[in-house]
Amino acid sequence: MNKTSFRNPTVKRFSTRRPAKKPADRGPKRLVIFNKPYDVLPQFTDEAGRSTLKDYIPLQGIYAAGRLDRDSEGLLVLTNDGQLQAQLTQPGKKTGKIYYVQVEGEPTQEALEALRNGVTLNDGPTLPAGAELVEEPEWIWARNPPIRERKAIPTSWLKITLYEGRNRQVRRMTAHVGYPTLRLVRFAMGNLELSDLAPGEWREIPLDSI
Repeated sequence: MNKTSFRNPTVKRFSTRRPAKKPADRGPKRLVIFNKPYDVLPQFTDEAGRSTLKDYIPLQGIYAAGRLDRDSEGLLVLTNDGQLQAQLTQPGKKTGKIYYVQVEGEPTQEALEALRNGVTLNDGPTLPAGAELVEEPEWIWARNPPIRERKAIPTSWLKITLYEGRNRQVRRMTAHVGYPTLRLVRFAMGNLELSDLAPGEWREIPLDSI
């Protein structure tokens, strides 16, 4: 005779699954803009003892939205708001990032058109970008140390707008069209701008103001 298995409805069964952990409380959402000087790493710690954000910003729990290389300068946005960080950095959001770039030589219209249409780098073609010749910005500060200039080769300034953020992308793009980058200063990310911040200065901005 086959035995029929059954469950006793009066017996309570308990799940062995652990309850999901609540996300860590990061406190109120914060947004900071910082004018990163040359030769400063875009992070708060460095085992090699190099200059970092900790030397300038006495806040905890905020992180850079996107990178700005050690040898680049200008606007760095820091926040603990994951949604804002994604808005500023994810390629699909296509948030514009404006750079003022000093290059070696005088770019031709053909070179500018190549940047505007997109160039093919070793990690694939770039998205179309804004690229125009401009005068040296009046607000730009003297870099310390100064760039290395060659007397026989002039330099020019470009205003470049990217809608993606690959590693050292601006430098690779200008080199690809024959005009190496000597100096790179980020001015804006979306509607956040460097404003009147001097190198090494930072300012906290209310999130509801952007």
